[in-house]
Amino acid sequence: MFTPQKLSYALNALEPFISARTMDFHYNKHYMGYIAKLNELTTGTVWQNMPLEQIIRDSRHLDTPLIYNNAAQVWNHEFFFSHIAPNRPRISLKLLNEHFGSLADFKRRFKEQALARFGSGYCWLTDQDGLWQITSAANADNPIALDLGKPLLGIDVWEHAYYLDYQNSRADFVDAYLNNLVFPQEAG
Repeated sequence: MFTPQKLSYALNALEPFISARTMDFHYNKHYMGYIAKLNELTTGTVWQNMPLEQIIRDSRHLDTPLIYNNAAQVWNHEFFFSHIAPNRPRISLKLLNEHFGSLADFKRRFKEQALARFGSGYCWLTDQDGLWQITSAANADNPIALDLGKPLLGIDVWEHAYYLDYQNSRADFVDAYLNNLVFPQEAG
């Protein structure tokens, strides 16, 4: 049985950049929905006690798209929620500068990839054997499924992540994410 990861912050902790209303829908409706569906699909199967990462790897190429999509979305949301937390893991600015030239160049490239994702998906920063890269992936795909190395950062660009606050301006959401949630002290 998969149990939801509790948020380490209140639903309104990210305001004004992400509203409590958006977080309520995102966490309590979408994320909890993926947890419930994953439990429904895996109870009594070989999948029910596997770690999410293994389910994602094992189910991607099998005829189990519902299991894959729900497991990947649970993992994606848990990763995203942890990286927008006020007490989030920090990304090394020194390493960002080494790999992308500057924080400004990284933000520009990350935003370009996030905006280039047609439809729903995610934008990821990954570390594959010391090579940092920015990629975008459709729907529930993630660095685990795509074998892109260790995920360092990820933004959810499904509309439910931003539409209530930013309407159709994904660009404003990405800016708020980078400048106010992930790198607030380094904004500019």
